[in-house]
Amino acid sequence: MSVREIPMIIDGQAVTSQSGEWRDVVNPATQLVVARVPFCSVEEVDRAITSAREAFVSWRKVPLAKRMRIMLKLQALVREHTSELAALISEEHGKTLPDAEGEVGRGLEVIEHACSISSLQLGEVAENAASEVDVYTLHQPLGVGSGITAFNFPIMLPCFMFPLAIATGNCFVLKPSEQDPSSTMRLVELALEAGVPAGVLNVVHGGPEVANRLCEHPDIKAVSFIGSTHVGTQIYRRASESGKRCQAMMGAKNHCVVMPDANRSQAINNLLGSAFGAAGQRCMANSVVMLVGEARQWLEDIVDGARGMKVGPGTDRDADLGPLVSPQAKDRVESLITTGEQEGARLLVDGRGCRVEGYAEGNFVGPTVFAGVSADMTIYREEIFGPVLCVVEVETLDEAIAFINANPNGNGTSIFTNSGWVARRFESDIDVGQVGINVPIPVPVAWFSFTGSRGSKLGDLGPNGKQAIQFWTQTKTVTARWFEPENVSSGINSTIALS
Repeated sequence: MSVREIPMIIDGQAVTSQSGEWRDVVNPATQLVVARVPFCSVEEVDRAITSAREAFVSWRKVPLAKRMRIMLKLQALVREHTSELAALISEEHGKTLPDAEGEVGRGLEVIEHACSISSLQLGEVAENAASEVDVYTLHQPLGVGSGITAFNFPIMLPCFMFPLAIATGNCFVLKPSEQDPSSTMRLVELALEAGVPAGVLNVVHGGPEVANRLCEHPDIKAVSFIGSTHVGTQIYRRASESGKRCQAMMGAKNHCVVMPDANRSQAINNLLGSAFGAAGQRCMANSVVMLVGEARQWLEDIVDGARGMKVGPGTDRDADLGPLVSPQAKDRVESLITTGEQEGARLLVDGRGCRVEGYAEGNFVGPTVFAGVSADMTIYREEIFGPVLCVVEVETLDEAIAFINANPNGNGTSIFTNSGWVARRFESDIDVGQVGINVPIPVPVAWFSFTGSRGSKLGDLGPNGKQAIQFWTQTKTVTARWFEPENVSSGINSTIALS
């Protein structure tokens, strides 16, 4: 059985890399090699950037209406190919097909938002700001942008980047994760089919060397990154030192506060889905639950719910969670579970040694629940990125807010309550970028910006929404005054004379 080789996309064409370094792309449920991906050379990255720079000369002048129509075509193609894209996500990432289909839907939201570019990129005008002087702004593209994405959302994360970047008139070089690139490549193929011209959207592959080149190349004007804190901090530093704009959405330790007046079954079901869906491999997963007051009595329900969740391959539509992305990820998660035991947390549900019939080689870790977790424990301080839920018990809402605000990250948080006063107090006092009220994963719809605070975000502008339009454009302010030509008579005849 032949294994497909993942190409680059340069100047609108699929190009086979001449790199001597290739990596296997592995199905995490079976360990079968499904593809091979190159680690491109610096010269190949430079070719992609040159293609984008040359395409920018004409693309920046393409009318807004034409760019809008390409986005309209792209959203129709993505909708048509949802099942195909989801299958590719599931094969290489491991998430269940329903979860993968949901990811495609979230990516589709961003493309649909980009279809409004004809109104999103409007400037402002002040007529007669001074006597016969008009002042107006233009939102113009920057040039060539780049995007570097993590493995956990191979469709959604690229959609957080290139659709609005190219819709605003920029050209783009994308580096998807080397762990699951096939769905991203298919998305780019659909963009080219939709009418994105050659050179406007390019793809290269690789590791740190490729990412560093995208941050440092003088023709790259802006860098978008979504991934781990360790990598994101380096990306932001390199890009900033090279004089580029950079948005780096990074690590998280998200908390879900459950108040005693919450709808018990809804809160627990939503919490379990948030903590264990996608095998916990979400930057927005609620990996810490804070049971407040009498809600501490609900711990047994959480344990029972976790034990009842089904683990299986992504193709099993009845499975609640699939495998972790790699054997290394599985080893890390299981090691952290062991550390949690050693540091004194109470292990109520142990997901180590999980076995799925027919998939003996799969990277499976079952739902895991710790109670008695304190802020100094490793399982609390580190982003586990696996199906591990830490339970913290507190007496009051004030304690919960103080506990969350003391964490160095500020990506997302949720509260479950039936009290409007409690919800408003929480949203006002919590220092976290994205807040859910009776919503377990508070990722906003695509016409609102994806935000974050403290250690979860570097850069003042995030993906999606109005902030993305600002990030991918530069504002030019024009102050204009026009004088009547001296050699043309005044009055209505002047118009005729100038025609």
